Order: sequence, then structure tokens, then C-alpha cells
Amino acid sequence: MKQTNFLENTANQKNKPLAARMAPQNFEEFMGQDNIVGDDKLLRRSIEADNLGSVIFFGPPGTGKSALARIVASKTKAYFEEANAVTIGIADIRKIIDAAKARAEMSGKKTILMLDEIHHFNRSQQDALLPDVERGAITLIGITTENPFFYINAAIISRSTVFEFNPLSKKALLSIMELALRDKERGLGNYKVKMSDEAKRHLILNAGGDARKLLNALEIGVISTKVDEKSARTFDLAVAQESMQKRAVLYDRSRDAHYDHISAFIKSMRGTDPDAAVYWMAKMLAAGEDPRFIARRIIICASEDVGIADPMALTLAVSALSAIEFVGMPEARIILAQAAVYAACAPKSNASYLAIENALSEVKNGKVRNVPDHLKDANLDGKELGHGQGYKYPHDFEEHYVEQDYWTDPVEFYTPTKEGYERRVRERLLGIRKKKGKI
Repeated sequence: MKQTNFLENTANQKNKPLAARMAPQNFEEFMGQDNIVGDDKLLRRSIEADNLGSVIFFGPPGTGKSALARIVASKTKAYFEEANAVTIGIADIRKIIDAAKARAEMSGKKTILMLDEIHHFNRSQQDALLPDVERGAITLIGITTENPFFYINAAIISRSTVFEFNPLSKKALLSIMELALRDKERGLGNYKVKMSDEAKRHLILNAGGDARKLLNALEIGVISTKVDEKSARTFDLAVAQESMQKRAVLYDRSRDAHYDHISAFIKSMRGTDPDAAVYWMAKMLAAGEDPRFIARRIIICASEDVGIADPMALTLAVSALSAIEFVGMPEARIILAQAAVYAACAPKSNASYLAIENALSEVKNGKVRNVPDHLKDANLDGKELGHGQGYKYPHDFEEHYVEQDYWTDPVEFYTPTKEGYERRVRERLLGIRKKKGKI
């Protein structure tokens, strides 16, 4: 833990990695997150007015959480202290709080504590912070890559404003890269770099919205590339691939490739090809696709394409979405693979999907039907109106079934298949329909 000196001396800066040297020092250098720090946004106004309350910054690595906290340090008149939840304990927290109280009594100066990786604090450590956050003895800036609603005490969250940081856009990453290539004091401006557009695109695409990952790869590529006879360094696609230690993946999350890949993934599961499904999923994950997006598509497939042929598919898919929220990447890939393989290998039926489509068409275009009196709610004055009279309670009858009408002018929407568990549903339903004399 330390009192932050935001503008460190040049010698110390030169010994730091490029990503640390290029950390934005003001809002003009801060790229991305316009949804929370754009002009006239609440967080931006609070920081510039030096009136920031306790906040939680959460989001993926390299998206500007710590950088924004240090911009707060450069603008505030408060004492700014920085700590990491991995390396401090309750005793350290109490020292910080006691010092903050003494500082406030002696000089009226408030204390801002930036606590990085706050999700590593256990419940008792978080509880030690709570009373003084609540009383305003310290202003907390909690930073986490994990969902705070799972990992942070609900009482702390209720006393803080939560801001979510999104992966940086390609435009923001390009601006960060170009600034690093131009800057002669903190960046690589003293190197004569000839960087191809293909190399730039590869680094940006494979950075996955992470500025730190982008700048690390850029620095490695520039420094390790030999100079030519004109003292220039050629940074081409091959250098970019080697620097990122990742092959070019032809996948753009905002264009046709995004939709083409997810379409191939869904159709592979529907077509009972688990190998193809896992391949397309791996390609999307390698390109930085949101695992939750993939999980949602598995859920849809489990209901639309598997359906009652294997009811467990939907349960497993929903569980997978919940699990990846807790676990996160990279382990979430295993959970997604399990769910995708299960959906791909399961027997298939779209009978439920067709049933709701047919029923919606009937509602829109077919005959208008009213609820029969014997099915209406008999509460309140319903009995006096004859509601519920004549209704037969199925559980009072053999096999928990009794013949009665549930609507007028019935139409068959659901036609069960012979696949998997739905074969048993089909046999039972056919038996019931025979009793009704419909077949």
C-alpha cells in the first residue's frame, strides 16, 4: 500500500513496460468507456468536481479501471492511497482507516482508498471496511475483474455506485496504439517503425478489447524486430502473429463473420456433429467472443432443436450459463464445451418450437376463443357467476386423467416425435387422444 505519486519521474517510467508507461494521465488520453466517462456523464462530472463517492469499477482486464482511478488521484485534493487486496489483511485495513480518521480530524482532508482486486477479500475483510465506508471515513474505489454482485458484500455495493467497464472498441485500441507509436517520452516514438495495416488489425482483433495485451504485444514486436539499412523496423503481419503468440483468426465480432460463425455453431449442434460444434465454438472463443453469448445460443438450441426429446439439455444449458458467470474464462470454455457437446449429441425434436409457432399463428389469424366457464377462476364473486362449476380435478381420477374440454374448436399444435424421451410422451398422448376419439 502506498500514497500514489501520479506523475512519477522519467527514470522510473523508462524501466516500466510500455503498457504502464502509456497509462493515461488525463481524460484526453483516456480512450473508451464513453458510456460512463463521456462528456457530461455522472462519473466524469464527479471526478472533475472532486466530489467522488465510493465506487466499484468492474470489467475485463486492460479496459481502464486502474487507469481511471489514477486519474482520480491526479485530480483530487484528497489523500489517495493505493492497495491490493491480494497483499493486505485486516490489520492493514485498520491502519489505513485509523490514519484516515486522524487525517480528517487534523486537517479535514478526506482519504480515497483504491483497492485493487477487491474480490480477493473474504467476507470478514470486507466487513472490516463497511462501517467506515458507510460513515465516509474513507472513500472506496474497489476494482475487480469479477462480477461484484457475486463477490462483494451486498452492503458495500449498496453504499457504492457500480460502474461496468466494457472491452475496448477497435477504434479505442487503434488510438491507443497510434499514441504509443508517436509518443517519444513514454512510448515508442524514438523507434522508426513501419507497421502494416494488417499487423495493426491483427493486434487489435486478438487483443480482445484489452489495451494492456495490445501494448505488450506491440512493445515485444517493436523491440525484437531488427532494423534495416535505413534504421527502420518493419512490423508486418508475421511479426504481429509472433508477438501476440496467436494465429490470425478471421472473425470480426461486429460483422458478417460473427453471424456466420454462430450460425455454423448452431447448425452443427442441430445436425448432431459435436466435433464441428466444438470447433466453431473454439474459434469464437479464441477471437474473444463473449462466453455468455455462446451460452445463450446453446440454451436456445436445447429448447428449439432438442426439446422434449431430451429435457435435460435445457437444464444443463441454463446451468452452464450460470456456471460461467461464477467461473469466468478461461475455465468457462470447459463448461461451454460440455453443454455444446451434450446438445449436439442429444436426440432432436423441434415439436415444441413448432407448437408455439402454430399456436401464435392461430391467435393471430384463427378463431377467437373465450375461456369456458368451468375453467374460469372461481374466487371472489366467480362462483355466483357459475365460474368453475363442472370442472373435473384430474387427480381425483384413475391415472390422474379425466376427459373434459379445455377449449372450444380444438386444433392440434403439438405433434410429438419418436425421438428420445419424446417417444414416451408421444405414446401417452396418443393413448389420451384415442380415449377422446380423436384418432
